[in-house]
Parts: sequence; structure tokens; C-alpha cells
Amino acid sequence: MSNKFYITAAIPYVNAKPHIGHALEFTQADVIARYHKLLGEDVLLLSGGDENALKNVQAAEKAGVPIQEFVDKNTQLFFDLTKKLNADFDVWQKGSDKEHHYVSSQELWKRCEKDIYKKAYHGLYCVGCETFYETEELDEKGECLEHPGKKLDEVEEENYFFRLSKYQDKILNLIESRELEIVPSERKNEVLSFIKGGLKDISISRSNERARNWGVPVPGDDKQRIFVWYDALNIYQSGVGFGWDEEKYYKWWPADVHVIGKGIIRFHAVYWPAFLLSAGLKLPKKIFVHGYYTVNGQKMSKTLGNVYDPIPLLEKYGADPLRYYCLAKTPPFTDGDFSEEKFVETYNADLANGLGNLVARVAKLCEKANVQGTKFNVGYGDESLSEIRKYLDEFRFDEGFRLVWGWISELDKQIEESRPWELEGEKLIEVLQSLVIGIKKISAALQPFLPETAEKILDQFSQTQIISQSPLFPRIK
Repeated sequence: MSNKFYITAAIPYVNAKPHIGHALEFTQADVIARYHKLLGEDVLLLSGGDENALKNVQAAEKAGVPIQEFVDKNTQLFFDLTKKLNADFDVWQKGSDKEHHYVSSQELWKRCEKDIYKKAYHGLYCVGCETFYETEELDEKGECLEHPGKKLDEVEEENYFFRLSKYQDKILNLIESRELEIVPSERKNEVLSFIKGGLKDISISRSNERARNWGVPVPGDDKQRIFVWYDALNIYQSGVGFGWDEEKYYKWWPADVHVIGKGIIRFHAVYWPAFLLSAGLKLPKKIFVHGYYTVNGQKMSKTLGNVYDPIPLLEKYGADPLRYYCLAKTPPFTDGDFSEEKFVETYNADLANGLGNLVARVAKLCEKANVQGTKFNVGYGDESLSEIRKYLDEFRFDEGFRLVWGWISELDKQIEESRPWELEGEKLIEVLQSLVIGIKKISAALQPFLPETAEKILDQFSQTQIISQSPLFPRIK
């Protein structure tokens, strides 16, 4: 189906409530989805809950809560965050869904059985990453690079293994030829380096004892559970019908874009393609890899107590101010930093004094001159938005905002130079209508980025009579 566009955000672990980094990714994915809807495509946006991880089991035990109750509650917190961000997810697939996800993941296992074998294994396991590591992959202290300070578990058991090594050359060729595209190029090179270092077969199951009898059972072996990454990656398929609704699956698969954080690139760019190749299924077309958030210049850490919860901010100021910070003030491909101080500074400077002030000034001038709204509207396919389309195609959200804020500066300059408060008659109408057209172009461009704000502005300047309204962004004192 040539007109479809299927995008996924990563499936978050639900061992704790969401933080500001999840807000970043959900917003990025939503912008891409809204953009493709504006291009007239049939779009589906998916995420869900990675519920079968060992860390979820441990967190539930620590909380003294049954595991199903624990994951249900936490998964709902993530979905609630998407709603508060005005991120419109079409599918929210739970990993503990026995009716659809269990069936789907067992089907994927069966299709890969020619590459699955059983053997005894002894290795170091990071519960944070939910994966085994070789000694050379750890830091000088023998700790995980993603989770320093946490001791790795020494695990010895008999597991099922997947012949990852068999697919080394095939995956290498797919990435080098850009048939599987990884954005940005730095992340692509990182993956290529990892593959060229030699791929080893990987464990894809755990004993019931270590899994606490939680997770998707291995088909034909009631003593083992499917490894969490194998089943969590499959949420991208189980959520669109793989194994339970063939018509739906073949409409949407393959994914056009996976949106993920840099820490899980190996699973998405190496393991996942290998599973799909083994199963004889199509591969995703593109993987967009974003950086992490630090908070006040420090890596988020429960130990430091700086894991930032975005919900209070969203409840106080609404979705668009935080969406703006995530997109305009955060580099899409490298790490960004978040602080409430920077958020307030950005809000006042760019939203209250910038966009909000421009809209208020022009509306007041139009109201005073009794100017009617214009029916002029800009579509996302129009030539005037070609540059911003280019930025969105490349996931350069910050550059898109830079372009739009340049238009805001131009309109501010136009107001100062034309001095409409000193004009009257046809000349005044001509100047104001030009300003209205400029504002409607800005609001049209902002539709995928700041949907609520864009809708308010478009509505205000399309009325028979343009009148002043309450500020879009009241200044934060």
C-alpha cells in the first residue's frame, strides 16, 4: 500500500513511571505522524508497554504488588503521558496481552525455529538493559556502560539461542546499501562497527525460575519464557495484526520508521532485522535514533534524585510549551539538556514574547481596523512549505522551528517598518491582510509541531471578524 505510513516509538519498560526522555520521544514520533497525515497519507502510530522484562518483575516484588497489577498501572501512566502531550497514538500494545501479543510472538518464534538451538550458558546479565554482555563490552570496572554503578548478574542456565552470526553479512549489506536506513550517519557507523567486530549467537529465552513464570512461554517448552527483547520488538508487529489479523498486518507492515533512543540501537538495527530475516518477513525501512536528556547538566539517575517527571509541567502549562522545548531546543541526533529554568526562559522568550506577542499585535490591529479574516490557507504540500518539509523528512525538528521563527521576525520587522497604526483606508487594509497571510502561513507550518496552538491561530484569523483573544502563552512570572 503506497499511501500508508507506519511509525513506531520505542516500547518503554514500565518498571517505573515515565520521565522527560519519554516525552521527547513520544513528541518526536507524533510530529512525524502528524506531518505525514498532512501530506494526505494513511498513517498509523504505535507504541505500548514492554511488560515482560525481568526488571518489571523485580520492581513489582519490591512494591509488594502482583506483577499484572503493577504493569497495568505503570503502562497506563505512559499512555496518559501521550494524551497530556497531545501525541495521538493509534495503537498502544501491551506486552502482557495474551490474546494478541502472546500469539504473535510465539508465531515469530516458530518461523525462526530453523535458527534456534538450545545450549548451556554462563554469562554476565544487565537487568537494566535486559541483555547479556561480553567482558570487552563493559567499562574498566566491569560495569554496563548504560547502567554504571550497578553490578551485573552472573547467570548460568540452559537457554535457547538464535543464530545471529548467520545473518552478519546480510545485515551489513542491508545497512551499507541503505535498504535499512539508520539516521543519523554517526549511529549508522556505530552499528556497522559493531557488526564488523563479529556477531555472536544470542540467548533468546530464560528459565521459568529466573523469569518468575512471567512472560511469553516458549512454544513447545513449558520450562522456558521468550527473552524480553525478542518479544518486545515484536510488539511492532503484534500491534498491527501479525499472527492474528493477516489483512491488517499486510496493510501496515513493514514499519516506515522506528523512533528509538541511542541506547537500544543494537537491538533494533542488528537483532530485530536478523529475527525478521530468519522469519522471512519484511524489514523496517528506517531507524531514527535520538539522543538522551540530561537534567541540569547531569545524567538522569534515581540515585541523584533528578529523574524529571514532566506531568506537573504539562498540567500547569499544557502540551505545546513542552513540545516546543523538546523539538526546538533539543538537538534531534545528540543529547539535550532539560531544566525548568531553561524551560521558563524559552517559554517567555520564544512563545510569550515571540509567537504569542505577534499574534496578539496583529489581531488587535485587525480588530481596530475592522479587518475580516482571509480564506487564504496554506497546505503542507504547497511550495511555500517545501523547506520545512525537507527538515521534517530529515527529522531536523529544531531547524524547522528556526525557519518558522525567522518568519516571525520578518513579520515583526514588517510591522515596525509599515507602522500600520499610522495608516488608514486601503493602505491599512493591504498591510494588515499581508500580515494575516503571513500569520496563517506560520500557523499552517506549526500544525505537526504545536497542533493546539496552530488550530487556535488558524481559527482566529479565518473568522469573518478578527478580534483579540486571551494570550496564547501568558508570561510565566
